[in-house]
Amino acid sequence: MDIDIDAASTALLVIDILVTDSTDAVYASDPQEEALVDNAARITRAAREAGMPVLFLCDQHIPGIDRELALWGEHGMRGKAHPHPALEAGDGPRDFVIPKRRYSGFFQTDLDLTLRELGVRTVIAVGEDTNVCVLHTLADAWNLGYDSVAVSDATRTFLVGTQEGALEHMRRCFGTKVITTGQALASLSGAPARR
Repeated sequence: MDIDIDAASTALLVIDILVTDSTDAVYASDPQEEALVDNAARITRAAREAGMPVLFLCDQHIPGIDRELALWGEHGMRGKAHPHPALEAGDGPRDFVIPKRRYSGFFQTDLDLTLRELGVRTVIAVGEDTNVCVLHTLADAWNLGYDSVAVSDATRTFLVGTQEGALEHMRRCFGTKVITTGQALASLSGAPARR
């Protein structure tokens, strides 16, 4: 599937591609994550070259009070979880790091406000877990009127359900276009640069 990306109205959402300390219950280093990180880094660079905003949505849970901790244990803790260094978060002129305390990057954050101020109508999602934070973020994107794209080989399911099930849910329920890293890079290279 070829897609046309309008860099002037599209943003990249990098969801929970994090490095943490050794006590983290969810984001432990995993060899299967290497391909996801590499693909996400390539897409991040291409998005920046096209002049698109890149928003890093990062778990920053507060010990003792965040609801997710009761389900998943301590993970993505405030001050201990950071965007993966390969993504060079903050290096682009239109990079934004948005902390979150729930699955969705929209819930009780300024993501929606930031996207609207940037004139964004479409979001491209990379990250993990496809069935949890990526899925819930794209559900809220749909509810708020955004179109969405998910990159199948720059997302990963490892907590619950299957990768295929999550992507099918997004396709059927949110109209999400599901593409590969190669398709994303080809579309981004042809995207008219934002001025």
